[in-house]
Amino acid sequence: MSALTLELKNAHACFGGAQRFYEHASRETGLPMKFSVYLPAKALMGEKVPAVLYLAGLTCTEETFMIKANAQRYASELGIALIAPDTSPRGANIPGESDAWDFGVGAGFYLDATRAPWSRHWRMESYLMSELLPLVCDRLPIAADRIGICGHSMGGHGAITLALRHPGVFRSLSAFAPIANPVNCPWGQKAFSGYLGEDRSAWNAHDATLLMGGHKAAPYPAGILIDQGMADKFLMEKQLLPETFETACVKAGQPLTLRMQPGYDHGYYFIQTFMEDHLRHHAAQLAR
Repeated sequence: MSALTLELKNAHACFGGAQRFYEHASRETGLPMKFSVYLPAKALMGEKVPAVLYLAGLTCTEETFMIKANAQRYASELGIALIAPDTSPRGANIPGESDAWDFGVGAGFYLDATRAPWSRHWRMESYLMSELLPLVCDRLPIAADRIGICGHSMGGHGAITLALRHPGVFRSLSAFAPIANPVNCPWGQKAFSGYLGEDRSAWNAHDATLLMGGHKAAPYPAGILIDQGMADKFLMEKQLLPETFETACVKAGQPLTLRMQPGYDHGYYFIQTFMEDHLRHHAAQLAR
């Protein structure tokens, strides 16, 4: 399979559109990569449509969001495509790969690793920004100038940091239970030391709270939406720290809707419940 070959692995009719699963050889990771795309009916008729890139969390694959989030129903209604990549390179045969720094398989953290042995293949930021997005916009009926980004947990970290590190690429931003201040939580410290080494300045460049803190004006003036379950055990364990990101947004003048949802945990029942709100948030901003 060459880097230019986009192989359609499976396709399913879904809410008048098509749910597709693809694989291709990646020049950035040096390994085969998988991703999924939902195309609404307008796209199947040849119209270029806006899209939301969704970054999943720990242990997930390119299938998890599409199977569990109940997102296609709303994407079909709103005429939005959905793009969900795998969360990490796979099959590199690196010792410890299956542990992924005690997070489990898939803990790519949506950054480019600089520390061996991870630096050869663990290039998720470059893969997403320099390879996957250009690929889907070139090969599929997706409007490159109307892309939003959303993510959950580790993927929420990825969504916010990529949105802030690549100004102008994404027009809308939301997250579910993001790891919002990884330099100050055990998950982030473990991942960053493993992938980036012990230089804390390198860590800071991938921390959503610190990145927002560097802004003097709102990078997303139409607003950011975050939902956080109050029964989320990882919130209680101080792994997520949404309050630090909220403080940084206030200082930057960034409009933020942080909704603390009583009774909800960290899983996909929580995400299903509020998925419609997030896709409507994106649709409103991508229509401008």
